[in-house]
Parts: sequence; C-alpha cells; structure tokens
Amino acid sequence: MNKLKLFLAVAIVMLVAGCNDRKQKPQTVDNDDVEVADSTVYGVCGDGTSMHSMELITDAGDTLTYTILDAEADMDGGITEGIVSNVEGGFMAGDKMAVTGLKTADGELVATRVINVTSLLGHWTSIDRNFMIEEGGTVHSEVKAETDPWTSWKILNGQLLLNRDTFDITSLSADSLYLENPKGIYTYKRQK
Repeated sequence: MNKLKLFLAVAIVMLVAGCNDRKQKPQTVDNDDVEVADSTVYGVCGDGTSMHSMELITDAGDTLTYTILDAEADMDGGITEGIVSNVEGGFMAGDKMAVTGLKTADGELVATRVINVTSLLGHWTSIDRNFMIEEGGTVHSEVKAETDPWTSWKILNGQLLLNRDTFDITSLSADSLYLENPKGIYTYKRQK
C-alpha cells in the first residue's frame, strides 16, 4: 500500500510539473537558422514532353514523367480531384525546370506547380525596380539608388525567393512576370 501511495505522489508531482512547463512561453527561432526542406524537383525538360505530360530529367540524372492537369481534367474523385497543374513559363525541351507535385496511390506523379527557370532568367523592369535574374542565384539591380535591392534568388517549394521576400509566380510569359505575396501583386515587363 505504501508503494502505491508513493507511486501516486510521484505521478501527481510529475503531472503538476508538466502542466507548469506548458504555461511557459514557447521559444522563438530566428528564420535564418531554420532549414526549410525543399519539395521542389529540379531538372531539364525532356524530349518526351507533350501537352498533358512532362518528362523531367532531374539534376540527379533520373527521368520522371509528370501528368499535367488542366481545368477540364476529370479525375475519378481520387487524390487529384480539383487539382490543376500551374505551369508558368511553358515547357520546352532543354529548358531548366522547377517542379512540385504529388504522387497518386497508383504511383503516378502529378505536377502541381511547374516553373520554367529558363524563362524566369532575364532582365525585368517595373516602375520602381529594374533587375536581372541570372543563373546561379544572382540578382543584379540596375537602379543604383534603390534602397533595398534584391541580390539573390531561388525557387523553394514552388515559390520564388528574392532575398528574404517570398512570392508566388502567378504568371510568367515571354514578356511579363506577375508576382504575388501578402503585400500585393507586382508586375514586371521583360527588357530586351
């Protein structure tokens, strides 16, 4: 009986101590120290690409085939129901690509976002920005008086990061780039 009382007393003390720990403020982590896992697959658009299928030769040398779903795609109510593949910049064999997607129960890869990195590279201008996105993650500002110029870029989880600014690419074509984040929509024109 004494052992049972001792066990109950220890359990109550541990329970009370555990509740007190939960009342403490959670620790914050500086974003620069957090390593975010990237779900994007990088590679080159292959010759086997068609209107509803994209062949991707990954940077690791694997060949993957992604299904491209459009608004009219009628799937059988499975995991892909309601998903439309967002393809920005088109796809042409030999272009560098960044792809996020999902795998269906039967192992089929479905693209959710495709960004043509080759189309993204270049000289872009707007009213207040004039910059070049270059291969290798470098951005050069053409406006010397710009207060906070972008100096680097990368694609992370299907989004464009310019320095610390994160954007969704809502449209990318031969002559225009539309970026969006919680602060607004930004429109850029390609300079030749």
